[in-house]
Amino acid sequence: MNTARDMASLPNTEDVGLARVSAQELSRLLAQMPKAERAHVRLDGHDLILPRQALALLRDLLSEMAQGNAVTIVPTHAELTTQEAANILNVSRPYLIKLLEVGEIAHHKVNKHRRIRFDDLMAYKKQQALQSSNALDELAQQAQELGMY
Repeated sequence: MNTARDMASLPNTEDVGLARVSAQELSRLLAQMPKAERAHVRLDGHDLILPRQALALLRDLLSEMAQGNAVTIVPTHAELTTQEAANILNVSRPYLIKLLEVGEIAHHKVNKHRRIRFDDLMAYKKQQALQSSNALDELAQQAQELGMY
């Protein structure tokens, strides 16, 4: 399993095509069988039973690969460095540290180093996306009221 520290490599052209077909088929199967909680998979003569949650995650992973994206799996309880968190938010490390210092994102210190839980970072990111969406809706409403559409 990759962590946030590992850099995933981009899938090659063959893998992108295979991922696209597999993601489509897995999406179709999950939609056809919404109550199925497990799947029986045979891999090189070995039988596996996978929970539905793992299948949904696999579908999402394949969808990202089908778009040519590298994929990294990070457990929600993982602790990130400030640089890793800044990379995920696509902001500078100094800006992220300011967010931590004013309490916008929960964090704790390990010796002198700040650590951010992945789920806390994602909660902040979700909150920011919601605020941005609300601001855009408000601007669109104002544009309509002013006849600027």
